[in-house]
Amino acid sequence: MPRSLQTKQEQMKKVAVIILNWNGAALLRRYLPTVIAGTDDTIADVIVADNGSTDESLEVIRQEFPQVKVLALDKNYGFAQGYNLAIKQTMYPYTVLLNSDVRTPLGWLNPLLDYMEANPAMGAVMPKILKDRQEGKTMFEYAGAAGGYIDCHGYPYCRGRIFDYVEDDHGQYDDSPRSVFWASGACMMVRSRLFQDVGGMDKDFFAHMEEIDLCWRIRLAGSDLAMVPASRVYHLGGGSLSYGNPRKTYLNFRNNLLLLHKNLPLDEGKRLLFIRRLMDTLAFGMALAKFHFGDAWAIIRAHRDFRRMRSRYTSQPTVNLLSQLPEERVNIITAHYLHGIKRFTDLNIQ
Repeated sequence: MPRSLQTKQEQMKKVAVIILNWNGAALLRRYLPTVIAGTDDTIADVIVADNGSTDESLEVIRQEFPQVKVLALDKNYGFAQGYNLAIKQTMYPYTVLLNSDVRTPLGWLNPLLDYMEANPAMGAVMPKILKDRQEGKTMFEYAGAAGGYIDCHGYPYCRGRIFDYVEDDHGQYDDSPRSVFWASGACMMVRSRLFQDVGGMDKDFFAHMEEIDLCWRIRLAGSDLAMVPASRVYHLGGGSLSYGNPRKTYLNFRNNLLLLHKNLPLDEGKRLLFIRRLMDTLAFGMALAKFHFGDAWAIIRAHRDFRRMRSRYTSQPTVNLLSQLPEERVNIITAHYLHGIKRFTDLNIQ
């Protein structure tokens, strides 16, 4: 593996903006110029950690973006382990995990750093994440929107996005930085040492929900997380694995089960996982009814592999975070599908 990228001069900078890339030359050409132009280079270095690409990614970076630093990994380690290796070899005080399909406007980074510096108990923060599209409307992006939560049954949802319903942004979540349960891996700033101390991302997740697992462990370690509305970025979404792909379905279902098993007290986790198995059986039936046979098979494989993998996690916490925060006591299934609630503000969370 390559040595650390930092020299003594580079160590003076506080932030590494790390873009994990795998065969994404087209996305790099489209989005990397915005990251370079929008990022304050007096406080941050832009680094592409390449996950063993076999396309022209490395050549594109070196020839077209010589100011960007490159960390070339020897194979595709997935999102989770790819970032683990990249952060271990860079170790700036702060790291931004940034997807390769994110457009960053001028000054996007400074509010995140300022908030982290002013709040030492803050473990990680995220900007407001909007959809990158050509139309006039400004819509939240599915992967994170205005900050993430988990309901009482372990289903992730966001301010600005409940299941597949995504809100338009009218400034309704711009009042002030707000505590969230999880920050999106599409764009998340984390304290690099804390990232290491809590064990980094779980490489067995490979991709999807690994950032929720990381944020859960950051909270268990006593740190907070927040969405900072003064910062915003624009995310294409589905740049590496498109929505509706059975592989995405498999990873989401499997990793959600692992997430609950490893981060809840054992007895409470068992009860919740029993309920989730019943709910996932319903999801399997719905996939069959819609003739989505790839998704149905993905759900079966997800449960099969969860049963095989759960024995890897033998040290559960004693604290159930889902019972402590008002956003986590919500039953988002009932609220959305039975009561027709589509917007976070209509949940009337106190």
